[in-house]
Amino acid sequence: MTNSLKAIYFLGAIILLLQACESLHQPKPKAMLSLNYPTPEYKKTLGNYPFDFEFNQLAQLKKSNKRAPDLYYPNMKATLYLSYVMVQNNIDSLLNDAYKLPGKHMIKAQEIPERVFVAPEHEVYGTLFSVVGNAASQLQFFLTDSTDNFLVGSLYFYSRPNYDSIMPAARYLERDVIHLMETLRWKN
Repeated sequence: MTNSLKAIYFLGAIILLLQACESLHQPKPKAMLSLNYPTPEYKKTLGNYPFDFEFNQLAQLKKSNKRAPDLYYPNMKATLYLSYVMVQNNIDSLLNDAYKLPGKHMIKAQEIPERVFVAPEHEVYGTLFSVVGNAASQLQFFLTDSTDNFLVGSLYFYSRPNYDSIMPAARYLERDVIHLMETLRWKN
């Protein structure tokens, strides 16, 4: 190979390298994750449950052998587990258990603020616990008429608890739980 041919190959390689280096890479600007959830549309439960309530149409009502359905949110990979028991002179025990349940998440929770719910015109009383932090359950609540009916609910996501990541979905579902609490009516 002659020197002039070597010089042409060398010059060609340098031109290719310079052309490849033309695009300038810049760091991406910081941004926040934007999750948009649709405005909820609610429908009433249909079933042989001792209560009725309205639930978000995004949720699927999962019927089981229990006396309360579960609400499954497939797009959010979350389930609101509901459990119903009859009050049989054991309201103190049921309330004690309902207040202990959020406390089990205190190891991972930063705080657990509670909101008291009172609707005497419908004989519905309860408390909503919002768990702030990397706990397994982000929401817990109970509703009762204090004489016959007691309903407990817990929200779980099918993912590793990371509060910063699931917080938008948890806040969206918290509004659904509040709506459930506001629209619950005992049948007996």
